[in-house]
Order: sequence, then C-alpha cells, then structure tokens
Amino acid sequence: MTLPIEDYALIGDCRTAALVGIDGSIDWFCCPRFDSEACFAALLGTPENGRWQIAPTDPKAKVTRRYRPDTLILETKFETETGTATLIDFMYPREEHPNIVRLVIGDSGTVEFETEFVVRFGYGQEVPWVTALEDRRLRAVAGPNKLVLQSTIDLRGENFKTVGSFTVNEGENVTFALTYDASFVPDPPAVDWKNLLSETEKFWKDWSTTCDVTGPYADAVRRSLITLKAMTYAPTGGVVAAVTTSLPEEFGGPRNWDYRYCWLRDATLTLLALMNTGYFQEAKDWREWLLRAVAGSPDQMQIMYGIAGERRLYEVELPWLPGYENSTPVRIGNGAHDQIQIDVYGELLDAMHQARKGGLAPEKSGWELQLSILRHLESQWQKPDQGIWEVRSGPEHFTYSKVMAWVAFDRAIKSATRFNLSAPLEHWRDIRETIHAQVCEKGYDKKLNSFVRAYGKQEVDASLLLIPAVGFLPADDPRIAGTVAQIEKTLMKDGLVLRYDTSKSNDGLPPGEGMFLACSFWLVDAYVLLGRRDDAVKLFERLLALRNDLGLLSEQYDTSAKRLCGNFPQAFSHLALVNSACNLGRDGKPLEERTDGELDPKGKPAS
Repeated sequence: MTLPIEDYALIGDCRTAALVGIDGSIDWFCCPRFDSEACFAALLGTPENGRWQIAPTDPKAKVTRRYRPDTLILETKFETETGTATLIDFMYPREEHPNIVRLVIGDSGTVEFETEFVVRFGYGQEVPWVTALEDRRLRAVAGPNKLVLQSTIDLRGENFKTVGSFTVNEGENVTFALTYDASFVPDPPAVDWKNLLSETEKFWKDWSTTCDVTGPYADAVRRSLITLKAMTYAPTGGVVAAVTTSLPEEFGGPRNWDYRYCWLRDATLTLLALMNTGYFQEAKDWREWLLRAVAGSPDQMQIMYGIAGERRLYEVELPWLPGYENSTPVRIGNGAHDQIQIDVYGELLDAMHQARKGGLAPEKSGWELQLSILRHLESQWQKPDQGIWEVRSGPEHFTYSKVMAWVAFDRAIKSATRFNLSAPLEHWRDIRETIHAQVCEKGYDKKLNSFVRAYGKQEVDASLLLIPAVGFLPADDPRIAGTVAQIEKTLMKDGLVLRYDTSKSNDGLPPGEGMFLACSFWLVDAYVLLGRRDDAVKLFERLLALRNDLGLLSEQYDTSAKRLCGNFPQAFSHLALVNSACNLGRDGKPLEERTDGELDPKGKPAS
C-alpha cells in the first residue's frame, strides 16, 4: 500500500536527502546529490523499485515519531504486545561519502524485527551485483554506483533482495549504516555510528541556536528553517525547491514535475526568510549562488538552474515507474527551464537589493551584471511570457510578470540612490513609470474592481496578492482590497487558495490540482497589510495545522481527500511560513513590504 505523503519524514546531510516512511521504510533516496538518480524509488513505484525497510514483525505495532529537538534526527517508536523499541534514522552532514545510519534501540521488553534491503539504481530500474565483504558488510554495484551496507546482524540474499530478522531486548541495539561511493574506487571505511550520531546532533543543535525568532510560532519557524537547511546543497548554497520529483499535484493526474532544482522565483523570499531569522551566512551563500548561476549573457538567463548552476535540465519520462498512486508520467528534468518568465528579473534584482541592505557583500558587487540585465529587460518587458506558474500553453501578458518588471527597475533605482552606484536614473524612472501606468490600465478590470491574471482576461491568480508586498501599490489602495476580495471569491476553497482556476486556464494540461500552500500564506500577508489581523492569524494557524506530525509541508493540499499533495517537503511552502510568521510577529508592516519608502497618493514610488 502506498503511504500518504504526510506519512514521510525527511533526513538529509545538506547534499542529498531521503524520505523515511512511518512504516520504517526508506522509499526515496538519490545519491550522491539531490538531483542524482534514485537508488530507492518505491515512492514512485513499488518495493521492487528499491527501498530499505526496518520494521517490527507485529503488523499491529503502535507507531509514534518525532525529531530530536532542534535536529534532523528522526526517532520512530514501535510499541508491540511484547515490548517497545525505537528506530533512529539520520544522515551526517558530511564532506565526503553520504551515509544513512539506522539504529534500533530496545526500550522495554522484547521486539522482533525484519529488514528488507532492495537496491535499484537508475530510478528503480537497475538491479545491482551484490557481494559479501568482511565484517558483515555487503557491496551493491551497478555501473558507476556503489552502496556498502554494514550491519551488526547476519543478512542473506533472497529473490534479488537482502533480508534479515532480529530480536532486540531492553538495553540492546542493532545498527546499520549505508554508504555511497563510486564503483571504481576502494570501498569506504566502516562507519562509527556512535561518533556520527553525537556529531550530527551537535551540528543541528549548534545551527539551530542562530535562530532569533521568538513568540508563539517560534517552534514552527525553527522546524521550517531546519528543513530548508537540509534542502540546501552545502557546496554551492543552492536551495532545491523539493527533494522529490513527480509527486502529483492531483492524485492520478499528469501534473507531476521534477522539483530538485533551484528557482529564481524563490530568490527574495529565501533571502528574507534567512536574514529575518538571523541566518546571514546562508543568505550570503544563496546570494553567491544566484550571481554565479545567472552570470553570462542576460538573454540566456533561465528561470531555474541545477544545484551547482547547471542549465541543461532536459525533461524525460520514466515509463517503468507507475507513479505515486498511479500518477503518470514520472518525469526527471524540467522542461520549463527554457521558458521565458519576465518575473524572474524582478526577483533577481529585488534579491540583490535586499542583499545590499543586509550587508551580505560589497555594495558594488554584481552591479555590472545587473546593469546588463536591465538593458536586456528594457527590450523584453513588453513581450508576453509563460508567467510565474510556468504554463505550458502559449505566452500571455501576465500582470504579475509586468509588476515584477517594475520591481526590477524600482530596486535598481533604490540601490543606485541608496549606495551611490552609477546608473541612468532618469531613464530608469521613465521606464518604471511607463510599466506602472500600463499595468494599472491593462492589468486592472474596473468591472471586477480587481487586477486580473493577464491583460484582457477576467480571471485572477494568487500571484496578484504580492502586488502590495512588493511595493507596487500601497495596501490601502482600493484596487488592492478589490483584488483580495476577488481572490477570496473565486480562488478560495475550504479556506485555502488556488494558484489559479485550472478549469478556465488554457495551460496545456487537464484541469485539477490542490490548494497551493504558499499562496495561502501570501493571503495571510495581504490580510496583515490590510489590517485584517484576526483573519491573518486564523488562516495562518489553519495552515500550521496542515503540517504533518513532524512539521513538514508539501507543495499543495487536497481539501477533498484531506491530504498533502505535490512534491515534498516544499521549500516554497516553508519559506512562506517563515516569512508570514515574521510578519505576524511585528506590529508594523510585513517584512516583505520592501519599498524603502512611501508611495504617493497615485501609487507612484517616491524617488
């Protein structure tokens, strides 16, 4: 039986990650990087596509679980009629070999366990050659990949699987460790699990002490930040959108995408979430990743990149995997990487401006690149694009894209004036005013009293909630209240927010998806800006209640099935949670309102 998405936990080493089910099965693991081929892919198929389960033989065992406080060390407790035992899973934040360590600790009485270890390299397709080594170690090899499993119990081969059974009594422990390496180098050394456990706990506790958030939502913020840290590729500072691919936005549907990459649309939210909670080094690392990724000709700038800045993210389908709950196709790579999305220019320049304000780098750092980007944007902003939601139909003049083009010039003007940087300020101000006037004319529908999703349309989308947050118009402008009201009327279901109405959109796919959680957090922020604090708190706490028992969120929520859906855990959701919590913790305006100054009564920015 397929586990619900919310029944999974995340463990990771800041280079890759694994998902551990509440049944003790690791059903997803890509190594050595987040975007590497999976060797456990049961999440998108069956146990035959690779998994590693350690579980009691008693099918009626009661299961509870938690993370050790302020860490990513998972503890799953199994209670049976004969005793209680705890399975501890973790990955050490390493510099060399990725390791998964699994410990079974006897708490009371006696508990019988079974383990099944099924390796299938190449996303669940390639059966490895398994050989026995000394000291109860096994080696699994296929092509360039190798996994070495060490254990304190005897294991045996059976039907292309490695299986074993054992009993753990009170005070006893059984240990396993799995290490990845290239197949053509000597086997990695044995794992000292006691040392790795203590070092892993120290790493996460030390990291967590940096968080300076207080108040009623501090625990939720800290857990989201730990999750985001685990989704950061340490060598480069890139933050993946999720650690999974092809978890469906609608169960049984085709909206299944690979999210193991880094999106520019997350740029400013990531910087704000990190800086607002005290994590300036991580914010600096993210800024440096951004600059390296987009370096080069501005007309070649992409909406997303690989975790080291790779550009070719070709999308292919894997027909041998039946998909999560038969949601096909299973995709790796992301074909949207070569789309044109005007909004990313605004995200990038906003992020660079926030980084300057936060003192993350010398004030002139990256300025020449930004000048070049703005010269390119000057000739591009009036063109249609695919928009923030990466529709796979034809391009349109999306309102939010134009707003973010305005943001690009606005932030460049603010950086130039605040930090005395050389720039054609009057020219930029003319362009900024032209964009603003066009959006207010063509992106606003007087009959609806609302901004609309795209010029000439009468539908809205949730990205319009960000118009006051980015400073395009003040929150007390009646057009903002009207837009929020229209979104409440047409995009809210069971108290949550859709990205857009897929039944009315020609996005190239059948209609249907869950409620997009980040968008619901954006509505929280809009409520704060509008002075509707009670509504903001009510919605925020409703969203907190949708997290799983470990505090994790996916991309979306299915209100009919009452289940998380989409890729998991989702950085966008956790970033939005952190920023909304910070907004609710302040008496003034949200931290996302980043205008650096007041707007005049006509909604034009003060220079």
